[in-house]
Amino acid sequence: MDSNDEIVHDFAPLLRIYKDGRIERLLGTATVPPSDPDPQTGVSSKDLLISPSTAVSARIYLPKPPPPPQKLPILVYFHGGGFCIETAFSATYHPFLNSLAAEANVLIVSVDYRRAPEHLLPAAYDDCWAALQWVVAGSDPWLTEHGDFSKVMVAGDSAGANIAHQMAMKANGSDLSIYSAVLIHPFFWGVEPIGKEPKEPARRGFVEGMWKFVCPSSSGCDDPLIDPTAEGAPSLKELACKRVLVCVAEKDMLRDRGWRYYNALASSGWEGVVEMMESEGEDHVFYLINPTCENAGALLKRVAAFLNREGGPLL
Repeated sequence: MDSNDEIVHDFAPLLRIYKDGRIERLLGTATVPPSDPDPQTGVSSKDLLISPSTAVSARIYLPKPPPPPQKLPILVYFHGGGFCIETAFSATYHPFLNSLAAEANVLIVSVDYRRAPEHLLPAAYDDCWAALQWVVAGSDPWLTEHGDFSKVMVAGDSAGANIAHQMAMKANGSDLSIYSAVLIHPFFWGVEPIGKEPKEPARRGFVEGMWKFVCPSSSGCDDPLIDPTAEGAPSLKELACKRVLVCVAEKDMLRDRGWRYYNALASSGWEGVVEMMESEGEDHVFYLINPTCENAGALLKRVAAFLNREGGPLL
């Protein structure tokens, strides 16, 4: 075998890195064009460049806008993929965000941030913060004509949920106002096993190795970027939004971290409202893999209801 074909980092089923520097992404490589409009949902979408210097871009989704002077809430969405696969133009995310825009009747900005290993963390965090600022500046006519800037929300799944949390923390003390946040199957981890997390070094090592791969400057899984409940982490009381929905899946290895985050936020002294949804019998991001299943429909409706609801929790 050619020595250049030697695998130096194997993070299957996500990606592999070869000795010659070649990057083989195993998932999330298929993309689809924007829709004008999508035949199933009636949602229109288009792609825009946010930053020429970093090539950060976005796909914007616009459901049928209400008659003036009504405006649509604005949801800034961060895709998942371990900070290293998938894009805002992915065949994985386009159908889901069309459905979410239609069900929730919100204007969605899906951010295409830079990925590892070409761009290691904190590049993705920096890109998503820049994208949030771009949104609130009203940098596109769809935003200024149809967006309600008093209701700018953030959401994401897996690594994207991690990013959504970090954006809500970073917004504290800034001029940027975040109304609510949705964290779906968040990519959080820690040094010591909790709940039903695997204890075997090999299984834990995959997550820990992936984290150090995408964020080599990190101290490890005690870093607040991957464990927001770690000792010495900034207080969750500083989360700069009014409402949070955390979604977990029963069979997901990350499930107990989502519950820990929920409980820590609820007991932190934070003055907002936090809610939890658990999908029984399901695994990580199941709704993207099997979007027509009953639990995927239930999750979509719960997220949409949360985005549209004013005030307190769903009783």
